[in-house]
Amino acid sequence: MSDDEAKYVTRSGLKLEHALRTFEVDAASAVCADLGSHQGGFVDCLLAHGAAKVYAVDTSYGTLAWKLRNDPRVVVMERTNAMHVTLPEPADLVTIDVGWTRQRHVLPAAAALLRPGGRIISLVKPQYEAAETERTDGVVPEANLDPVLSRVRIDVKEAGLRLLAETRSPIRGGGGNAEFLFLLAPAE
Repeated sequence: MSDDEAKYVTRSGLKLEHALRTFEVDAASAVCADLGSHQGGFVDCLLAHGAAKVYAVDTSYGTLAWKLRNDPRVVVMERTNAMHVTLPEPADLVTIDVGWTRQRHVLPAAAALLRPGGRIISLVKPQYEAAETERTDGVVPEANLDPVLSRVRIDVKEAGLRLLAETRSPIRGGGGNAEFLFLLAPAE
């Protein structure tokens, strides 16, 4: 494992770090919600970038890394479905890293958590957005990425959001799938 890979509890933290830098999003002093926190790669990255508080939301139980579970800035919300979550305060930044769930299902819930002027950074996993005919052995070939991403962009608009920027993740997902990070804001 390289030093970069060991920087966060999982390599997903490197994906979010890439997005924060590319999109010039400052998490310092922010109240954040991480939907699909699992082991906490995004949570770890947000804390490293100065987040004041992170609501770690996941349907699983006991998977969040021990160091994050014991960090007073982290509010652990296990056994909680991101599509039905409410928070006691609005979030400045919502991050999304969900598996087996299409963006069209989670984006409206994420948008409802934002304060005015808040932002969403979502990790788009084309293998969960693509039709079975667009995948080969679970992987979306490069030739099929554009139509899949075009549909996700439509889902963004239908969720009442606007796409401010997007970037390809520097790290591939499971099975070698290309992944993308979208920066979103309410359409207003």
